Amino acid sequence: MYHEITKVIQYAREHNCSDIHLTAELKPVFRKNGSIVVSDLEYTKKQVHDMILSMLHEEHKDQISLGEDVDFCFEISKNERQRVNVYHERGNLCAAIRILNDSIPTFEDLNLPSVIESFSKYPSGLVLITGPTGSGKSTTLAAMIDYININRNCHILTMEDPIEYMHVHKNSIIHQREIGVDLASFEKGLRSALREDPDVILVGEMRDYETIAAAVTAAETGHLVLSTLHTTGAANTIDRIIDVFPASSQAQVRSQLSNVLRGVVTQQLVKKADNSGRCVALEILVGTDAVSNLIREAKAHQINSVLQTGAKDGMCTMDMDLARLVNERVITEEVAMTKAMNKKELVRFLK
Repeated sequence: MYHEITKVIQYAREHNCSDIHLTAELKPVFRKNGSIVVSDLEYTKKQVHDMILSMLHEEHKDQISLGEDVDFCFEISKNERQRVNVYHERGNLCAAIRILNDSIPTFEDLNLPSVIESFSKYPSGLVLITGPTGSGKSTTLAAMIDYININRNCHILTMEDPIEYMHVHKNSIIHQREIGVDLASFEKGLRSALREDPDVILVGEMRDYETIAAAVTAAETGHLVLSTLHTTGAANTIDRIIDVFPASSQAQVRSQLSNVLRGVVTQQLVKKADNSGRCVALEILVGTDAVSNLIREAKAHQINSVLQTGAKDGMCTMDMDLARLVNERVITEEVAMTKAMNKKELVRFLK
Protein backbone atom coordinates (compact mmCIF):
# COMPACT_ATOMS: atom_id res chain seq x y z
CA MET A 1 0.00 0.00 0.00
CA TYR A 2 3.05 2.28 -0.08
CA HIS A 3 2.14 3.25 -3.65
CA GLU A 4 -1.37 4.24 -2.54
CA ILE A 5 -0.23 6.51 0.30
CA THR A 6 2.18 8.30 -2.05
CA LYS A 7 -0.73 8.74 -4.48
CA VAL A 8 -2.89 10.33 -1.74
CA ILE A 9 -0.04 12.66 -0.73
CA GLN A 10 0.61 13.69 -4.34
CA TYR A 11 -3.12 14.37 -4.75
CA ALA A 12 -2.97 16.67 -1.69
CA ARG A 13 0.10 18.46 -3.03
CA GLU A 14 -1.42 18.96 -6.49
CA HIS A 15 -4.57 20.46 -4.92
CA ASN A 16 -2.64 22.75 -2.52
CA CYS A 17 -3.94 21.05 0.63
CA SER A 18 -2.18 21.57 3.96
CA ASP A 19 -3.27 18.36 5.76
CA ILE A 20 -4.59 14.84 5.15
CA HIS A 21 -6.72 12.81 7.58
CA LEU A 22 -6.90 9.05 7.15
CA THR A 23 -9.73 7.35 9.06
CA ALA A 24 -11.16 3.83 8.88
CA GLU A 25 -14.37 3.58 6.82
CA LEU A 26 -14.07 7.17 5.56
CA LYS A 27 -12.70 8.61 2.33
CA PRO A 28 -9.42 10.54 2.81
CA VAL A 29 -10.18 14.03 4.11
CA PHE A 30 -8.10 17.08 3.17
CA ARG A 31 -7.72 20.52 4.69
CA LYS A 32 -7.56 23.25 2.06
CA ASN A 33 -7.40 26.97 2.91
CA GLY A 34 -8.45 26.07 6.45
CA SER A 35 -11.59 24.14 5.41
CA ILE A 36 -12.24 20.38 5.59
CA VAL A 37 -12.86 18.73 2.20
CA VAL A 38 -13.84 15.06 1.72
CA SER A 39 -12.06 13.57 -1.30
CA ASP A 40 -13.49 11.31 -3.96
CA LEU A 41 -10.81 8.66 -3.31
CA GLU A 42 -12.29 5.32 -2.22
CA TYR A 43 -10.48 2.92 0.15
CA THR A 44 -11.66 0.03 2.31
CA LYS A 45 -11.05 -0.08 6.06
CA LYS A 46 -8.20 -2.59 5.54
CA GLN A 47 -6.62 -0.48 2.79
CA VAL A 48 -6.56 2.58 5.07
CA HIS A 49 -5.00 0.47 7.84
CA ASP A 50 -2.36 -0.91 5.45
CA MET A 51 -1.61 2.54 4.00
CA ILE A 52 -0.88 3.88 7.48
CA LEU A 53 1.31 0.86 8.33
CA SER A 54 3.28 1.34 5.10
CA MET A 55 4.60 4.68 6.45
CA LEU A 56 5.88 3.18 9.73
CA HIS A 57 9.35 1.93 10.63
CA GLU A 58 9.60 -1.17 12.83
CA GLU A 59 10.15 0.88 16.01
CA HIS A 60 7.02 2.91 15.19
CA LYS A 61 5.05 -0.31 14.75
CA ASP A 62 6.28 -1.48 18.16
CA GLN A 63 5.07 1.79 19.75
CA ILE A 64 1.71 1.51 17.99
CA SER A 65 1.29 -2.09 19.19
CA LEU A 66 1.73 -0.78 22.76
CA GLY A 67 -1.13 1.67 22.22
CA GLU A 68 1.12 4.73 21.86
CA ASP A 69 0.84 7.53 19.30
CA VAL A 70 3.83 8.20 17.04
CA ASP A 71 5.19 11.38 15.39
CA PHE A 72 7.63 11.24 12.50
CA CYS A 73 8.55 12.70 9.12
CA PHE A 74 7.67 10.70 6.02
CA GLU A 75 9.57 11.42 2.81
CA ILE A 76 8.18 10.19 -0.52
CA SER A 77 10.90 11.72 -2.71
CA LYS A 78 13.76 14.14 -2.32
CA ASN A 79 12.54 17.30 -0.53
CA GLU A 80 8.90 16.11 -0.38
CA ARG A 81 8.45 15.66 3.34
CA GLN A 82 5.34 15.19 5.46
CA ARG A 83 4.88 15.42 9.24
CA VAL A 84 2.80 12.44 10.38
CA ASN A 85 0.98 11.59 13.59
CA VAL A 86 -0.49 8.08 13.85
CA TYR A 87 -3.02 7.35 16.60
CA HIS A 88 -5.82 4.98 17.61
CA GLU A 89 -9.54 5.75 17.45
CA ARG A 90 -12.12 3.17 18.55
CA GLY A 91 -9.60 0.41 17.93
CA ASN A 92 -8.63 1.59 14.45
CA LEU A 93 -5.49 3.32 13.20
CA CYS A 94 -5.84 6.93 12.06
CA ALA A 95 -3.26 9.35 10.67
CA ALA A 96 -2.95 13.12 10.46
CA ILE A 97 -0.47 14.15 7.77
CA ARG A 98 0.86 17.72 7.44
CA ILE A 99 2.21 18.56 3.97
CA LEU A 100 5.54 20.38 4.28
CA ASN A 101 6.85 22.82 1.69
CA ASP A 102 9.50 21.57 -0.70
CA SER A 103 11.49 24.81 -0.38
CA ILE A 104 12.11 27.28 2.43
CA PRO A 105 10.13 30.50 1.87
CA THR A 106 11.66 33.95 2.32
CA PHE A 107 10.25 36.83 4.37
CA GLU A 108 9.06 38.34 1.08
CA ASP A 109 7.28 35.10 0.07
CA LEU A 110 5.41 35.16 3.40
CA ASN A 111 4.72 38.93 3.33
CA LEU A 112 6.35 39.31 6.75
CA PRO A 113 7.28 42.83 7.91
CA SER A 114 10.91 43.96 8.20
CA VAL A 115 10.78 43.93 12.01
CA ILE A 116 10.79 40.11 11.93
CA GLU A 117 13.92 40.23 9.79
CA SER A 118 15.46 42.52 12.43
CA PHE A 119 14.77 39.87 15.12
CA SER A 120 17.04 37.51 13.13
CA LYS A 121 19.95 39.96 13.46
CA TYR A 122 20.16 39.99 17.26
CA PRO A 123 23.38 38.39 18.58
CA SER A 124 21.55 37.11 21.68
CA GLY A 125 18.16 37.05 23.39
CA LEU A 126 14.83 35.26 23.08
CA VAL A 127 12.41 35.52 20.14
CA LEU A 128 9.07 33.69 20.36
CA ILE A 129 6.68 32.81 17.54
CA THR A 130 3.27 31.97 18.99
CA GLY A 131 -0.21 31.02 17.84
CA PRO A 132 -2.55 28.05 17.50
CA THR A 133 -1.67 24.78 15.77
CA GLY A 134 -1.54 25.21 12.00
CA SER A 135 -0.89 28.96 12.08
CA GLY A 136 2.45 28.75 10.23
CA LYS A 137 4.83 29.11 13.19
CA SER A 138 7.29 26.53 11.83
CA THR A 139 7.31 28.24 8.43
CA THR A 140 8.10 31.65 9.94
CA LEU A 141 10.91 30.11 11.99
CA ALA A 142 12.27 28.34 8.90
CA ALA A 143 12.40 31.68 7.06
CA MET A 144 14.24 33.25 10.01
CA ILE A 145 16.76 30.39 10.21
CA ASP A 146 17.36 30.53 6.44
CA TYR A 147 17.91 34.31 6.62
CA ILE A 148 20.48 33.81 9.40
CA ASN A 149 22.07 30.96 7.45
CA ILE A 150 22.54 33.21 4.40
CA ASN A 151 23.46 36.50 6.08
CA ARG A 152 25.43 35.54 9.18
CA ASN A 153 28.61 33.57 9.72
CA CYS A 154 27.72 31.47 12.76
CA HIS A 155 26.75 28.05 14.12
CA ILE A 156 23.00 27.30 14.11
CA LEU A 157 21.74 24.40 16.22
CA THR A 158 18.11 23.26 15.96
CA MET A 159 16.06 20.87 18.10
CA GLU A 160 12.86 19.80 16.35
CA ASP A 161 10.05 17.27 16.82
CA PRO A 162 10.19 16.22 14.03
CA ILE A 163 12.48 18.07 11.58
CA GLU A 164 10.20 19.80 9.08
CA TYR A 165 12.35 21.98 6.81
CA MET A 166 15.72 20.64 5.71
CA HIS A 167 18.43 23.32 5.74
CA VAL A 168 21.86 23.12 4.09
CA HIS A 169 25.08 24.84 5.18
CA LYS A 170 25.34 28.29 3.58
CA ASN A 171 27.26 31.20 5.14
CA SER A 172 26.64 29.49 8.50
CA ILE A 173 26.92 25.88 9.55
CA ILE A 174 23.68 24.30 10.72
CA HIS A 175 23.02 21.12 12.68
CA GLN A 176 19.43 19.87 12.92
CA ARG A 177 18.63 17.42 15.72
CA GLU A 178 15.39 15.46 15.97
CA ILE A 179 13.68 14.50 19.23
CA GLY A 180 13.60 10.73 19.61
CA VAL A 181 16.32 10.24 17.00
CA ASP A 182 19.26 12.49 17.91
CA LEU A 183 18.25 13.50 21.42
CA ALA A 184 15.76 12.49 24.11
CA SER A 185 14.02 15.82 24.80
CA PHE A 186 14.15 19.57 24.22
CA GLU A 187 15.33 20.15 27.77
CA LYS A 188 18.22 17.67 27.49
CA GLY A 189 19.12 19.04 24.06
CA LEU A 190 19.28 22.57 25.44
CA ARG A 191 21.53 21.53 28.29
CA SER A 192 23.99 19.84 25.94
CA ALA A 193 23.66 22.66 23.36
CA LEU A 194 25.61 25.02 25.59
CA ARG A 195 28.64 22.71 25.15
CA GLU A 196 28.26 22.57 21.35
CA ASP A 197 29.38 26.16 20.60
CA PRO A 198 26.13 27.45 19.02
CA ASP A 199 25.41 31.10 18.21
CA VAL A 200 21.74 30.52 17.35
CA ILE A 201 19.53 27.86 18.94
CA LEU A 202 16.10 26.88 17.62
CA VAL A 203 13.88 25.04 20.11
CA GLY A 204 10.90 23.55 18.28
CA GLU A 205 8.51 24.16 21.18
CA MET A 206 8.79 25.35 24.78
CA ARG A 207 6.45 22.75 26.29
CA ASP A 208 7.34 22.61 29.97
CA TYR A 209 9.06 24.27 32.91
CA GLU A 210 12.44 22.59 32.30
CA THR A 211 12.59 23.60 28.62
CA ILE A 212 11.47 27.18 29.31
CA ALA A 213 14.01 27.59 32.12
CA ALA A 214 16.82 26.18 29.94
CA ALA A 215 15.84 28.42 26.99
CA VAL A 216 15.84 31.58 29.14
CA THR A 217 19.25 30.60 30.55
CA ALA A 218 20.63 30.00 27.04
CA ALA A 219 19.36 33.41 25.91
CA GLU A 220 20.92 34.97 29.00
CA THR A 221 24.33 33.43 28.34
CA GLY A 222 24.83 35.07 24.92
CA HIS A 223 22.85 32.93 22.47
CA LEU A 224 19.99 33.92 20.17
CA VAL A 225 17.17 31.49 21.05
CA LEU A 226 14.16 31.10 18.74
CA SER A 227 11.16 29.06 19.84
CA THR A 228 7.39 28.63 19.73
CA LEU A 229 4.54 28.58 22.23
CA HIS A 230 0.87 27.69 21.75
CA THR A 231 -0.29 31.01 23.17
CA THR A 232 -2.35 33.83 21.69
CA GLY A 233 -1.12 37.37 22.19
CA ALA A 234 2.06 38.87 23.63
CA ALA A 235 0.70 39.49 27.14
CA ASN A 236 -0.61 35.92 27.40
CA THR A 237 2.76 34.60 26.23
CA ILE A 238 4.66 36.48 28.93
CA ASP A 239 2.18 35.42 31.62
CA ARG A 240 2.43 31.78 30.45
CA ILE A 241 6.23 31.79 30.78
CA ILE A 242 6.14 33.38 34.24
CA ASP A 243 3.34 31.09 35.46
CA VAL A 244 5.23 27.84 34.82
CA PHE A 245 7.77 28.83 37.50
CA PRO A 246 7.14 28.38 41.22
CA ALA A 247 5.90 31.54 42.97
CA SER A 248 9.17 31.87 44.91
CA SER A 249 11.22 32.35 41.72
CA GLN A 250 8.78 34.37 39.56
CA ALA A 251 10.31 37.73 40.46
CA GLN A 252 13.72 36.48 39.34
CA VAL A 253 12.27 35.10 36.08
CA ARG A 254 10.56 38.42 35.34
CA SER A 255 13.92 40.12 35.71
CA GLN A 256 15.61 37.57 33.43
CA LEU A 257 12.84 37.73 30.83
CA SER A 258 12.84 41.53 30.83
CA ASN A 259 16.54 41.44 29.91
CA VAL A 260 16.46 38.71 27.23
CA LEU A 261 13.10 39.08 25.43
CA ARG A 262 13.69 40.58 21.98
CA GLY A 263 10.29 39.97 20.45
CA VAL A 264 7.02 38.04 20.45
CA VAL A 265 5.14 37.39 17.22
CA THR A 266 1.61 35.96 17.42
CA GLN A 267 0.21 34.80 14.11
CA GLN A 268 -2.88 33.26 12.61
CA LEU A 269 -3.79 32.36 9.05
CA VAL A 270 -6.83 34.12 7.60
CA LYS A 271 -8.85 33.27 4.49
CA LYS A 272 -8.38 35.79 1.67
CA ALA A 273 -11.34 37.68 0.24
CA ASP A 274 -10.73 36.30 -3.27
CA ASN A 275 -10.60 32.68 -2.00
CA SER A 276 -7.10 32.29 -3.45
CA GLY A 277 -5.68 30.97 -0.18
CA ARG A 278 -4.79 32.34 3.24
CA CYS A 279 -2.64 35.21 4.46
CA VAL A 280 -0.99 35.79 7.81
CA ALA A 281 -2.25 38.28 10.41
CA LEU A 282 0.27 39.27 13.07
CA GLU A 283 0.61 40.75 16.51
CA ILE A 284 4.16 41.97 17.06
CA LEU A 285 5.79 42.94 20.35
CA VAL A 286 9.31 44.38 20.32
CA GLY A 287 11.37 44.18 23.52
CA THR A 288 11.83 47.92 24.03
CA ASP A 289 12.80 49.53 27.35
CA ALA A 290 9.12 50.25 28.04
CA VAL A 291 8.21 46.58 27.50
CA SER A 292 11.11 45.44 29.68
CA ASN A 293 9.91 47.67 32.51
CA LEU A 294 6.34 46.30 32.28
CA ILE A 295 7.63 42.72 32.44
CA ARG A 296 9.92 43.47 35.38
CA GLU A 297 7.12 45.21 37.29
CA ALA A 298 4.55 42.42 36.64
CA LYS A 299 2.39 44.70 34.48
CA ALA A 300 2.03 42.49 31.41
CA HIS A 301 -1.66 43.47 31.23
CA GLN A 302 -0.53 46.96 30.12
CA ILE A 303 1.40 45.62 27.13
CA ASN A 304 -1.60 46.06 24.81
CA SER A 305 -1.32 49.84 25.23
CA VAL A 306 2.36 49.71 24.23
CA LEU A 307 1.49 47.61 21.17
CA GLN A 308 -1.08 50.19 20.03
CA THR A 309 1.36 53.10 20.33
CA GLY A 310 4.54 51.33 19.20
CA ALA A 311 4.12 51.50 15.42
CA LYS A 312 7.46 53.34 15.03
CA ASP A 313 9.18 50.28 16.54
CA GLY A 314 7.25 47.87 14.26
CA MET A 315 4.64 46.88 16.87
CA CYS A 316 0.94 46.24 16.30
CA THR A 317 -1.93 44.37 17.90
CA MET A 318 -3.68 41.49 16.14
CA ASP A 319 -6.81 43.63 15.74
CA MET A 320 -4.78 46.47 14.17
CA ASP A 321 -3.31 44.07 11.62
CA LEU A 322 -6.70 42.52 10.85
CA ALA A 323 -8.09 46.03 10.28
CA ARG A 324 -5.17 46.78 7.93
CA LEU A 325 -5.90 43.63 5.92
CA VAL A 326 -9.60 44.58 5.68
CA ASN A 327 -8.77 48.13 4.61
CA GLU A 328 -6.39 46.79 1.95
CA ARG A 329 -9.23 44.46 0.82
CA VAL A 330 -7.09 41.36 1.34
CA ILE A 331 -9.68 39.84 3.73
CA THR A 332 -13.34 40.55 4.40
CA GLU A 333 -14.65 42.29 7.51
CA GLU A 334 -16.74 39.20 8.33
CA VAL A 335 -13.67 36.94 8.37
CA ALA A 336 -11.72 39.52 10.41
CA MET A 337 -14.47 39.50 13.04
CA THR A 338 -14.11 35.73 13.49
CA LYS A 339 -10.35 36.16 14.12
CA ALA A 340 -10.48 39.30 16.28
CA MET A 341 -9.04 39.30 19.82
CA ASN A 342 -11.44 42.11 20.77
CA LYS A 343 -14.28 42.81 18.36
CA LYS A 344 -14.87 46.33 19.76
CA GLU A 345 -11.20 47.17 19.22
CA LEU A 346 -11.36 45.85 15.65
CA VAL A 347 -14.42 47.99 14.89
CA ARG A 348 -12.60 51.02 16.30
CA PHE A 349 -9.57 50.40 14.07
CA LEU A 350 -11.77 49.85 11.03
CA LYS A 351 -13.40 53.25 11.59
